Amino acid sequence: MRSGLVDGGSPFIMKRCTFAYAYGRSFSPRGALAKMTAEMILILLLVVGVIGRVNTLAAAACMLLAVRLLHLGRYFPLIERRSLEVGLLCLMISILVPVAAGEVGTRELTASLFSVPGWVTLFSAVLATILNAHGLSLLQNHPSLLICVVLGAVIGIVVFHGMPIGPLMATSLAACILWVLDLLRGH
Repeated sequence: MRSGLVDGGSPFIMKRCTFAYAYGRSFSPRGALAKMTAEMILILLLVVGVIGRVNTLAAAACMLLAVRLLHLGRYFPLIERRSLEVGLLCLMISILVPVAAGEVGTRELTASLFSVPGWVTLFSAVLATILNAHGLSLLQNHPSLLICVVLGAVIGIVVFHGMPIGPLMATSLAACILWVLDLLRGH
């Protein structure tokens, strides 16, 4: 599954968004955002996290702001490389706690594995991992889309009472939708 955007740039998604305003001049929202410093963006994300009651966003922005203000930027590549692994490890530990606590035994696991919901879940997990690879590729090729993921997660939490557990899955869905749009446009 390849979209033009995942491969390096789809013209319809990255076009300049220009708005006309008073006196016939134009304003580019991307131009205004481009002038924000990294510290300003992290503070904005911190405020959005606090106002939206998204503690994980607020904590992450606060930690990265501290790393930046303490001039420890040399550790950003390490943080970027390892934080996804640590997050997945924490998620996996959370999921496996019922097994470790003895609340789910061999009988329940076997029954789940050979049930219709078990097979559907197994298939869904395989599909999700395949899609997540495309979502990760999308984020790696266009890291600026991360702000859309964050804002979408905040809207989903605040307005729809959702759970911000899958930013990578969100970009995977975006990659699929962009792929379909590319097909419809004939690219």
